[in-house]
Amino acid sequence: MKFHIYIFRHGKTNFNRSKRFTGWVNSRLTPKRIEQANLIAEKLRKKTIQIAFKTSLSRSSNSLKIVLRYHPECKRVIVDDRMIERSYGDLERSYHKTVIKKYGKRQFDIWHRSYDVPPSGGESMKMVEKRVLSFVKDLLTIIQKEKINVVISAHNNSMRPFRRYFENLTLKQMMCALENPYDKYFDYTVEY
Repeated sequence: MKFHIYIFRHGKTNFNRSKRFTGWVNSRLTPKRIEQANLIAEKLRKKTIQIAFKTSLSRSSNSLKIVLRYHPECKRVIVDDRMIERSYGDLERSYHKTVIKKYGKRQFDIWHRSYDVPPSGGESMKMVEKRVLSFVKDLLTIIQKEKINVVISAHNNSMRPFRRYFENLTLKQMMCALENPYDKYFDYTVEY
């Protein structure tokens, strides 16, 4: 039998819009991004979803709430912070342009897009990938055991290793070329 994992990125936040490092900081969805979450909800409307996953950050919760209004069959919502956004540590709340001005574009790019160099007090993408893959392993066990479809309200940087796993992407593809739009979901099928 085939089961589906539907994963989407939360709607755009005020921090995203103003190009600030958000990380583990709660930031409200912009009005336009609430519309994007509504668009995801419409796209997923006719899908069957039994379990939903979100993180403890409000942008994940609020986006999922919009999607689930069409899914009374979804009886469980699970909070799992293994797929929370990447922590930017001391850079959180900082504007990108301020970090570039203070540390230079090269250092900004290293902190922002390198795989294994974390900003001070934060996480590298390697660290994020490790926790996301732990989540994926447990998720696949749940799907196999319960024979269900799931939806996941995730974050940009937690979606990168998730997509790398399911799409067989290279490290370079995950780090450089991968964008996760706010108005699209990804559908991965598993068979058991």
